[in-house]
Amino acid sequence: MTSKTARALAPNANPSPDAPKVALILAAEVLFARDGIEGASLREIAAQAGQRNHHAVQYHFGSRDSLVQAIFDYRMNQMEVARGSMLAAVEATGKLEDLRAITEIIFRPQIELIDEFGDHSYAGFLTAYLLRYQARRFGQFGERVAPNLARTLVLLRACLGPMPEMVAQRRLVTACFMFLNILVIHTRDSADEGECFEDAVKDTLGQIVAALAAPLPPAPEA
Repeated sequence: MTSKTARALAPNANPSPDAPKVALILAAEVLFARDGIEGASLREIAAQAGQRNHHAVQYHFGSRDSLVQAIFDYRMNQMEVARGSMLAAVEATGKLEDLRAITEIIFRPQIELIDEFGDHSYAGFLTAYLLRYQARRFGQFGERVAPNLARTLVLLRACLGPMPEMVAQRRLVTACFMFLNILVIHTRDSADEGECFEDAVKDTLGQIVAALAAPLPPAPEA
């Protein structure tokens, strides 16, 4: 995440009833990515969102944890249409059992999640979220999972074969960190060092597929 001075979100001339909540979600995403989930104060988030009420987060979400979950849910829902289209295309070509194709559906939609500064602050937020949220069941990252993501995770689990659930989840989380790192380091201020963003994405996805499909170590001898 590049260093930046947070600026309040401009008020909408015709705000929807959910506009204050969305503004808080987007402001919190940027600040959590920059300062850590525990590092940004709720008052600072409210100010960044253009809210005069210093307790706006508590009013709309109740707690920091609920706000964190709201960010995850908001972005997950935004990726549902893209994942649905990608699933349909993969199904039409008979590649629902292709690990690379399924991996692309999991990760590529995240590329389009750009904040108001032109950065992938969601990637920074999600990195902090995954470090904070520990789950042992495969694909469990919150209280709910959107339908297209849920289906993709089922397909991904099938591609991984008969490995222990904890191992499959650990590999998935590791894969997430690999992809999120690319989004975080390739910011709008990144210098051109001879590798374009798409080449970096393709290479990272190849690394992820190799890591997910790596053979399990042999069981220790009795």
